[in-house]
Amino acid sequence: MSAARTVGIEEEFLLVDPDTWHTVPAADDVLARLPDAPSDKDGPGITDDEVRDPAWHGELRASQVEAATGVCTTASALRRQLLAGRYGLATAARAEGLALVASGNPALASAGVPLGSDPQYTELDGLYRGLIGDYEGCGCHVHVGVPDREAAVVAVNHLRPWLPTLLALSANSPYDRGHDTGYASWRTVQHSRFPTAGVPPRFADVAEHDAVVDRLVTSGALGAQYTTFWFARPSPVLPTVEVRIADTATTPDEALLQALLCRALVDTALGAPSPGDAADRDGADVAEPIAEVLPAAVWSAARYGLAGRGVDPWTGRTRPAAELVDDLLDHVRPALERSGDADLVDSLARHLVADGSGAQRQRRAAAHGIRHAVRAVADDTIRDLPE
Repeated sequence: MSAARTVGIEEEFLLVDPDTWHTVPAADDVLARLPDAPSDKDGPGITDDEVRDPAWHGELRASQVEAATGVCTTASALRRQLLAGRYGLATAARAEGLALVASGNPALASAGVPLGSDPQYTELDGLYRGLIGDYEGCGCHVHVGVPDREAAVVAVNHLRPWLPTLLALSANSPYDRGHDTGYASWRTVQHSRFPTAGVPPRFADVAEHDAVVDRLVTSGALGAQYTTFWFARPSPVLPTVEVRIADTATTPDEALLQALLCRALVDTALGAPSPGDAADRDGADVAEPIAEVLPAAVWSAARYGLAGRGVDPWTGRTRPAAELVDDLLDHVRPALERSGDADLVDSLARHLVADGSGAQRQRRAAAHGIRHAVRAVADDTIRDLPE
């Protein structure tokens, strides 16, 4: 087993009234009950030997909160951090008479939920206006360590055709304001209205990437270099890859699965994390996908999730989504075996495919009404947490 690449997760959640199951703008009150975030000195260099506590933040809407893990190298440490982050938020929410819900979109949203208190959200609203107006989307963002931003561009290029399958596995937002959208991930549809949303272009190197982002900022389409909406991107400041396509995960184990698959994809692109990172930057020998097909593959994953057809990014033909999951597992298996995660990922993925994505489970629970679906998600959100 080789030394494992670092990985961390940001999870976004909704705060809801457990009587009505509508969202509640109480993020500041909930966060005030939690410890302050770790200081900057406890930053990116920290790994499992001195794991910092989770950090908690507000989000775009005052009905949303976020838990961010520390930087981990093992699946067990990352899972502990996920549980600790959820436990802190769930406990604080309960003290405010609220429930924590891990759904990619609110099934029963309150009207006129204000923006979060961070001034950057006011700036975004000023730029995008109506695009921000009803957006309460919650994602699961995975950060994977790489040696530098040049390697990050190589890794993102390699990730592009696998992003739709990561979305299908995570699809967890079938409802919007009291009705079934017909999609497995309505959050993805809402996200698609923002500039640069979707699969990123293929970039020759970090210089080309940065030049394109600079042009988008200069044109006024983006507010800053760090506000691109691509589903995967090199971090603008750190040597990490950010994978942002997934709906927030109902259970901690689904978030863990996303993280381990993302890390394995980066490992597959760059080779073992040490000592060969600097020398092995040509990536795995994989054919390029059909660029024009990638948006269709994303749309199909958002529409059907794991419950129906997907689109093969290399042929453009439809295939069962479960087959594309098998392709992904086969593709990253050597990397998973190097990190010691192969058995765990196989188990988590097989269980998810058999039981259904978050969207499928929400719809099953909604046979008794949408409120039952939200209650079921709230229960699963705190599954495995201490009493």
